[in-house]
Amino acid sequence: MLSTLSSNAILSKARAMYGRRLTKQNYRELLACQNVGEVASYLKTRTSYGKALAGIDQNNVHRGQLEARLKQKLFEEYASLCRYEISVGEHFSQYVITRSEIEQILHSILLLEAGTPEDYVFALPMYLTRHTHINLTALSQVKSYDDLISALSHTPYQKLLEGFRPIEGIPLNYTGIENALYTYLYSSVFEVIDQHTHGETARQLRDIFNSYIDLINYARIIRLKVSYNAGPDFIRSSLLPFGNINKRILDEMIEAESADAVTKLMEQTAVGKHFLKIEHSYAGEISNRVKYMTCRHDIHFSTHPSVVLISYTFLMQIELMDIVTIVEGIRYKLPPEEIAKLLVVYNFSERSD
Repeated sequence: MLSTLSSNAILSKARAMYGRRLTKQNYRELLACQNVGEVASYLKTRTSYGKALAGIDQNNVHRGQLEARLKQKLFEEYASLCRYEISVGEHFSQYVITRSEIEQILHSILLLEAGTPEDYVFALPMYLTRHTHINLTALSQVKSYDDLISALSHTPYQKLLEGFRPIEGIPLNYTGIENALYTYLYSSVFEVIDQHTHGETARQLRDIFNSYIDLINYARIIRLKVSYNAGPDFIRSSLLPFGNINKRILDEMIEAESADAVTKLMEQTAVGKHFLKIEHSYAGEISNRVKYMTCRHDIHFSTHPSVVLISYTFLMQIELMDIVTIVEGIRYKLPPEEIAKLLVVYNFSERSD
């Protein structure tokens, strides 16, 4: 009886929370904003983000502060859902924490490489302090890669990043660091799926993650070939070691001479046949668009609490990513119609209200 009640609770609660998502009209009005303050004011007064932004000074808000508040809302909502999912809620809550930790580490590295590590303080996610083993205060004070390693002491990330210590005269291998961190994340995810789910629940969860990873790897192959002229060995070392693409086809994609050749090979795979027809301007867009469409279907129709749980958090992560895209577009004075093309939910949402 408890299991049935728990299942019904999470299904109804997640769908009700999803019902408070941004509408297309919200997106249109956000696209009409002129600066970060106007975006913050609109979200605070006209959307379900109001409580999360209570007390924020929209006239003097930094983009990082706004993003941190929005992430906090997502984190707290996800935590509340996990309490209803007795079987894997606790395990999947760790996925959200780990993903958040990785985002903070990568953000810190990017600021370090840009020579502006002090900017990290604007996005310091204090809500994570109760859940993470990372010393976030130390992370906000790093001035070198050695400082970063030190800030990550007593965490699994310290060992992962040790092997990427910069060598003078050689650019930091950011792609390698990113790949190592996300490999750790998805290894943990698939371990949870294998150990704590079964049957149709396990199949749906594997489909969500494997399809997403296949498309990330496809986009990464193209990006490394076109933008960096990377060789096969470097590309191979930069891919996530998961997904359903046949190893032979994946090797052929890695060895292919051009982006068009990679795409033709991808079109032979099950995920390529199914998803490459989705409208997109470049390969990097498609993974999040597919994740959105898959999870939007699953949150409406799946009867498995774990699937609905992960679908909700993915959908809200994409909504948050769209808000950040709008803010960035406004900061760089892009026309609203150009920003709109970059959005996921706005272009695929079924809600026109």
